[in-house]
Formats: sequence, C-alpha cells, structure tokens
Amino acid sequence: MDNRINDIRRTIRALRVSMREAEAIMHEQINRDEDCSFVAQDLIKMRLVMSGLVKERTALGDNEPILVNSFFIPRRRPTRRLVAAAAPTVASVFGLRLVARA
Repeated sequence: MDNRINDIRRTIRALRVSMREAEAIMHEQINRDEDCSFVAQDLIKMRLVMSGLVKERTALGDNEPILVNSFFIPRRRPTRRLVAAAAPTVASVFGLRLVARA
C-alpha cells in the first residue's frame, strides 16, 4: 500500500508540471488570438485524472501536502530597463549644429 501512495504522489507531481506547461501554452495562444481549444481539452482531462488520483490517495490515508519545485513560466516578456543617459554638456546643448537647406 505504501508503494501505491508513493506512485500516486509521483504521478501527481508530474501531472502538476504538465498542467502548468499546458496552461502557459494556452495563455500564449490566447495572447496571440489563436484557437486554444485542443490544449484546453487536454487540461480538462488532466484535471479529471488529478481529481481521481487525489481521491484514491485520500482513500489510502495520505493527507500530507505534495510539494512541487517552483516552475515559473513568465507570461509576458520582461520590460526593458532604461539606461541612465549621460548628463548633457554645455557644448552639446549650445554647440554649432549643421542644418540641411533645401
């Protein structure tokens, strides 16, 4: 029975990672205005499997939380940081400028 609980816990951990990856893919498709119904259906199937595994695990008497390593997928591109420009000098502000004439 203890081996079955460990198998279920291992499967739940792997399923959580797969669900997060599928959610990230689905959000990317939504942001690009693409059809995400296939990925959404797979995600619903994963949730059904997850709920069955959780019910079986609690029936076997395991109530400890299952920890998953942080799996971060950024949803948006990171913003560009502004680089501080050099302070303008007197020569650059009041210096001679060449102007094209028509």
